[in-house]
Amino acid sequence: MSVDTATVRRIAGLARIAITDDEAARLAPELGNILDWIEQLGEVDTAGVDPMTAVIPNHLRLRDDVVTDGGVRDAVLANAPQAEHGFFTVPKVIE
Repeated sequence: MSVDTATVRRIAGLARIAITDDEAARLAPELGNILDWIEQLGEVDTAGVDPMTAVIPNHLRLRDDVVTDGGVRDAVLANAPQAEHGFFTVPKVIE
């Protein structure tokens, strides 16, 4: 697939990347080669291949969901610049 410099400039504009005409001329064949490689990948027969997320099997090691650091509200609020009624106090940001 061929990519011309006008297409490269359009892609750069959509990506909000400033490029010069020299850079666009240099990037056009590179993007064309990338698209050719993607077309080659599309020709691979994957009919009997199951989708996978990794090459090796991964198993998540789960732990019990237990709260272990509760009951330290006063110690946490001791670090706050201001606290009222057991909560952090922040300045009003909306008028």
